[in-house]
Amino acid sequence: MKAVGFISLGLLWLLLDVISKQQFADLTPGTRVAAGVLGLMDLRLVHNTGAAWGMFSGSTFLLGVFSVVTCALVFVYFLVDLDRVGALETCGLALVVGGGIGNALDRFLQGYVIDFIEVTFMSFPVFNVADIGVTCGIVLFVLGLLAGRARDARGRDPEDATGLAHTAASGEEAR
Repeated sequence: MKAVGFISLGLLWLLLDVISKQQFADLTPGTRVAAGVLGLMDLRLVHNTGAAWGMFSGSTFLLGVFSVVTCALVFVYFLVDLDRVGALETCGLALVVGGGIGNALDRFLQGYVIDFIEVTFMSFPVFNVADIGVTCGIVLFVLGLLAGRARDARGRDPEDATGLAHTAASGEEAR
């Protein structure tokens, strides 16, 4: 059931990304569609051939390959650790894969990524729905890992803070 949730959420996020980018596909880069949305952002089209903050500008194909390889590795990790991966980690990994595939598709099909969300309260790169999925997915994954560690720590002997098991009879450490 976890795999169905992973695939469903990943596909849903990919669909949201594709649909949102289609709204900007026929516009000229730099076009501002909306200003002051919720007092937080503008919607302005940018064609991005690099990564955030202008890094690796013009490396869109290599960044697309990197995205696909990363998504494949994330999916393999999920499948290998299926029994141990919790709900937060599952959601996080699905968002990373959905967002990563969304941006990779842009890179391979168009030669650039369509970015359109521009925050107005601070200096920050223009981004898109895929980027939100990747960022939030990483946060959820890390929170899930930390929650799992906390659960594991509660289940351990409180006198064994190092995580080493001690045998009472011989006084030896088991590793």
